Amino acid sequence: MRRRPLLLVLAAGGAPAGPAPFVYPQHDPGRQPAWRYLVELLRLAVDRSGTGYEFVESGEAMTQARVIREIAGSSGRLDLAWTMTSTMRETQMLPVRVPVDRGLIGHRIAFVRREHAERWAGLRSLSDLRSYTAGQGHDCPDTEILRANGPPVQGATRYELPFDMLRRGRIDYFPRAVFEIDDEVSRALARDLVVEPHVLIRYFAASYLFVRRDRPALAADLEAAAADGSFQRLFQRYFGDLIARHRLAQRTQVRRNNPLLPAATPLDKPAYWLVLGG
Repeated sequence: MRRRPLLLVLAAGGAPAGPAPFVYPQHDPGRQPAWRYLVELLRLAVDRSGTGYEFVESGEAMTQARVIREIAGSSGRLDLAWTMTSTMRETQMLPVRVPVDRGLIGHRIAFVRREHAERWAGLRSLSDLRSYTAGQGHDCPDTEILRANGPPVQGATRYELPFDMLRRGRIDYFPRAVFEIDDEVSRALARDLVVEPHVLIRYFAASYLFVRRDRPALAADLEAAAADGSFQRLFQRYFGDLIARHRLAQRTQVRRNNPLLPAATPLDKPAYWLVLGG
């Protein structure tokens, strides 16, 4: 399989140094801003460490379930991925316990049918949300989180399917992380759908870098980037305008519990997490 380099960091003298290349999955076409942010975050970690790494993108698209198998397996073809954590995932892969999106993945706004956008203006609670059926990828942690809190969920086997399910009336909304939705709304797959303007579905969640258990070198580098403030500044540059444009702080917040959140999640480190309005 031919791999296409995304980021090549050279050590002094122009020769690559450090460990062998870190291979991560082909990016999701619906997550372009987050993908660009991840690449720069990796560069930031490398700059702080003074060690050269080569990061390369897999030439093959993969579901989340397969990504995890490829990293967890002894003969897998991936070394690194960025995904929401769960207790199960932390047993399968090695987590770098810095929430690289400052918990933004747990801030969800939804696609709805255009004619239904204003009905959400009166939604005030999780109990109200239980009257609506969500669509979600069947292997996304958000599916289990939604179901644990009561609202019905229809699973989908492919990324594109919930958009069509929503258009056809099989579901009432398709919740998306705020950093996904701008790229998606401009594409044909979201035709006739709109971003619901009133409600923010919120729960504690962390997206980590996960690595193979035999290749843990990035952990200390990411910790250092977070500790000196560089991580927070990078996040603000990429997502500050997005958060303001979608008025997250002004929306009605419907909070959900996250039964998948591991006990080791660094909730005691407030600098790691997004505070709306702060």
